[in-house]
Amino acid sequence: MYQNEISKEEVAVLELIQYEGPIRVIDSMETFEEEIEQIEREQILGFDTETRPSFKKGKVYPTSLIQISSLEKAWILRVNRFGYPKRLLELLSGEMPLKIGLGLQDDLRRLRADFQFEPHGFLDLQHYVEAFRINEKGLKKISGIVLNRRISKSQQVSNWDADVLSEAQLRYAATDAWICLMIYNSLRDSI
Repeated sequence: MYQNEISKEEVAVLELIQYEGPIRVIDSMETFEEEIEQIEREQILGFDTETRPSFKKGKVYPTSLIQISSLEKAWILRVNRFGYPKRLLELLSGEMPLKIGLGLQDDLRRLRADFQFEPHGFLDLQHYVEAFRINEKGLKKISGIVLNRRISKSQQVSNWDADVLSEAQLRYAATDAWICLMIYNSLRDSI
């Protein structure tokens, strides 16, 4: 049984967790073709997106990256560099693999604005945790409740369109997708 809520103070004292495995940055059709078969073979994936932050009211930028993670590997797809290949749209439209994320409504709305497709096979942790009587909606707090660990959000507002992403940005991006998968697995295994 999980607690319903957790305070910022309780989260702050938890041990930090981040994705430490291999990260493959996909920034061209060539690297996409090298990796897509491995991604498609997965049964369940963690999922997230990042967009360049806007500091002007009404200004919205297209999606910069899509983060996808298995338990062993993370892929950072710089769709701002190579677009949305047919096989990526098929992945996002297919029932399988199951794609686990948090707050997916905004991510998927932005992706659909970038390129028309019908998303399928997504599970939003914000709704899934309700079955476990968890009232929190943020990834940091849900991670604290389910995994008893905290994640860092220090890179949340950074330039995801930069020519080169820093190691800190890559770890942050990979962690956001991977932690969704970790939370889902932990909840599923507790049933």
